[in-house]
Amino acid sequence: MDKKPILLITGASGFTGYHACNFFSKLEFDVIAITNANSFSHKKIKCRTCDLSNNESVKKLISTTKPDYLLHLAGQNTVGSSWDNPIQSLEVNAMATAYLLDALRKEMPSCKAVIVGSALQFDPTSPATFNHPYGLSKTIQTLISQFWSNLYNMNIVVAKPSNLIGPGFSKGVCSIFAKKIAAMEKAEEEKYLKVSNLNNRFDFLDVRDAVRAYEFLLRKGETGCLYNVSSGKSYSLEDIINIFKKITTVQFQVKVDNKSPLNNFTTLNPTALTKLGWQPTITIESTIRDIVDFYR
Repeated sequence: MDKKPILLITGASGFTGYHACNFFSKLEFDVIAITNANSFSHKKIKCRTCDLSNNESVKKLISTTKPDYLLHLAGQNTVGSSWDNPIQSLEVNAMATAYLLDALRKEMPSCKAVIVGSALQFDPTSPATFNHPYGLSKTIQTLISQFWSNLYNMNIVVAKPSNLIGPGFSKGVCSIFAKKIAAMEKAEEEKYLKVSNLNNRFDFLDVRDAVRAYEFLLRKGETGCLYNVSSGKSYSLEDIINIFKKITTVQFQVKVDNKSPLNNFTTLNPTALTKLGWQPTITIESTIRDIVDFYR
C-alpha cells in the first residue's frame, strides 16, 4: 500500500483547526494535529503538542514528522490581546512561522505549505495604515512566508481569509449574537443584542468553505502567491441581525452604541482563488442557522 502524504495542521484545537482536522481526516492524508497543550483529541488522526514559538521544539517536530504538506493555522488571533502583549503576538504569529519554514527548509524543502494570514494585515509600504500590533504581526508573517518562498525556492502559499464564521466556539460577532440568542430562548438572558454600529460591514465566509479553499491551495496554489479566501460579498450588522430574527421566535431589542465609529470596510476579492476552481457553497443564512443550533 502506498504511504499516505503527511499533512501537519497547526492550531488544531482552534476554531478553524477543528474544522480543518475533520475535513482533511476524510481525505487521503495522514493528518497530524498540532496543538500547544494536551487539549485536543481526534479518533481518526494523530495529535502532538509543540510550542511553535520555541525554535528547538519546532525543529524536533519537523525532523520527526517530516511532513509533505503544512497547513499553518496557529497563532494569536485577537486585536485586543495584541495591545496587551505585542511581543507575544510577534513571537506567536511571525517568529513561529519563521521557525516552521526554516525547519522545513532544512528537513523537508519539498513540503507544500499554506500559511494562513489575516484580512487585518496592512500594506507594508504604508506605515500609516498600521493601527494595531496584531496587524503588524500578521503582515510580518506574510512577508516572511513570501521571502522564504522566493529566497529558498520553497513551495509556500499565503491565504488571507475574511471573517470566518460557522458552528463551533468562536469569539466572532456572529457567535456572540448566536450564543446570546440561544440563552434568550432558554430565558437565561435579557432579550436584547448590543451592537457597536448597525452600518458596520463585513465579508463573512463559512469556515467550512474556507477549509475547502485551503485544500485547493495545498493542491493548486501557486508558489509565492497570496490568495484572498472570502465570499466577496458585503453584509452589514443590520443584515446579520435580520437573519437572526428569522431564525428565532424570540422577540429581542437591538441596542446600538451611536458613538461607535463606522469601520473601514474593504471587500476581499477572491478571483485568484475561484480561478483554481473553488466556490463558496454555504449560504450566510445556512451558516447562521448552524451557529445558533450549535449554541442551542
